[in-house]
Amino acid sequence: MRVRERLVAGNWKMNGTLASARALIEGLRRELMPLTGVKVAVCPAFVHLRDVAALLSDMPVTRRICLGAQNLSPHPPGAHTGEVEGGMLKELGCRYVIVGHSERRREEGETDEIVAAKFARAHEVGLTPILCVGETLAERESGATEQVVARQLDAVLSGGAKVFAEAVIAYEPVWAIGTGRVAEPAQAQAVHAFLRRRLAGHDAGAAARARILYGGSVKAANAAALFAEADIDGALVGGASLDAAEFAAICHAAERQR
Repeated sequence: MRVRERLVAGNWKMNGTLASARALIEGLRRELMPLTGVKVAVCPAFVHLRDVAALLSDMPVTRRICLGAQNLSPHPPGAHTGEVEGGMLKELGCRYVIVGHSERRREEGETDEIVAAKFARAHEVGLTPILCVGETLAERESGATEQVVARQLDAVLSGGAKVFAEAVIAYEPVWAIGTGRVAEPAQAQAVHAFLRRRLAGHDAGAAARARILYGGSVKAANAAALFAEADIDGALVGGASLDAAEFAAICHAAERQR
């Protein structure tokens, strides 16, 4: 049995209404039996965080789901119109926050330096950052996968490796996000192992404890094979997290592969 606790996190992205969020949480209440050694989190849109937090607080302790956010500002409180500060998320009950997702890197122009600042801010206010790294199809085909994820990880490592003992890394090959394509388990494992070795070069203890998730078209049908790999500690799930039965099946697959 591995030492690292599994984590399955659902990234709802810019989807749903308040009614559908409530229905999804109610579905998870029915579908999720007590899980041993598996932590579950959901990351709704900002406008639904408070309502989802209230719904989660009513769940039995044995089925408690953690709350996460999809983004945060790198800045402390101040004159930053339209931004959401990490301490505000913490106050709402968030435990996790996603930083560096490829959609934000691509659509919002977030650089490695911005992602590193967001990671540091999350850590500063007591949130557990989920750092997303991953390569495009062109980068993979050119043999640059390790170079790309190393650059993305190193931008954050400049702040020290020990924070990764509590933080989370999510390897999400850009070519597999929302495309229906998924990395073969051996392909994903190779990148996960590389990331863990990279961390170990800075702090072996932190590398042993850090959870590295796989993301990119994860479904119940492929989850078990992914979770069987030694360095895949769970999943960051996109579209499948919007279906209670499908998401619960992924969580149960993580439990069976402990």
